[in-house]
Amino acid sequence: MDELVVENGDITLRAEVSGEGPPIICVPGWPDLASSWRNQVEHLSDRYRVAALDVRGYGGSSVPPEVERYTLRELAGDVAAVATALGDGPVVVLGHDWGAPIAWHSAIRHPDRVRAVVGLSVPYTPPLGVSLLDVFDELYVDRFFYMLYFRRPGVPEADFGADLRGALKRCFFALSGDAAPGSWTPDAPRDTSFLPLLPDPPDGPLNFLPDEELDRIAASFERTGMTGAFNRYRAAALDATSDGDIVGATVTQPACFIGGAKDPVRAMLPGTDLYADPGAACDDFRGSTIIDGAGHWVHQEAADETNAAIDAFLAAL
Repeated sequence: MDELVVENGDITLRAEVSGEGPPIICVPGWPDLASSWRNQVEHLSDRYRVAALDVRGYGGSSVPPEVERYTLRELAGDVAAVATALGDGPVVVLGHDWGAPIAWHSAIRHPDRVRAVVGLSVPYTPPLGVSLLDVFDELYVDRFFYMLYFRRPGVPEADFGADLRGALKRCFFALSGDAAPGSWTPDAPRDTSFLPLLPDPPDGPLNFLPDEELDRIAASFERTGMTGAFNRYRAAALDATSDGDIVGATVTQPACFIGGAKDPVRAMLPGTDLYADPGAACDDFRGSTIIDGAGHWVHQEAADETNAAIDAFLAAL
């Protein structure tokens, strides 16, 4: 593995690069580092040049304090900068969790840099011209919802900081397919403290997350703090204005979707299955793969099935 350092204006971006061949960029989500793609990097790097990114706000990349530096527009610019550093041609972008919207937006805003998109866990939804946080504020009236908690300045940082590794493990477990349904979206009052709402994780390593990976994530946040990670949620309030020029835009590049059948994201809009038609706003959608038993961390919980779906998509490009 080589380390690639890319400058995008005043932002420094760190990526882990492995292999040779057509370029692929892997974009992690909350609260993951580049190493969350370890299973895909190992699988793909014998045929592709794979760059796994530390997203702005994480790991070895810059952690600006301002919320406005974390809009999807800015983060898509980071992906384009890394794509340019990898070579002249366009890249395939894989994105998970917040990395998926970053990947979708990179395709729209930088079509010359993005050849195709694989979205994991979060299907593409065109910008609506309204704040995502306002939507959830209305959908979860007087009820607890984690995004509305994450947006509160300093509050999640303090709560997580009391036992950072333990808090992260609790979140990883609650979002996984091993947790009981509803673990991540409990029915509780809006002002309830978050972490006690989540189920206790099992003793020992989680089935999909080695202890050394959890230790790596916790150590990284001990160094950088978690404000950068939570600022992406806070910046969701700014995306409506920032994305005013692409309201209703569709993804024109070849695209596919991979999700875990037990992912809480699937039911995040009450009464709606977000995985029912994940290609509705993609012009060249090549299909979806919904993996039984897997939760939110589909590329880690079901690495072989995820890799097979990625292989099939790449082979058909």
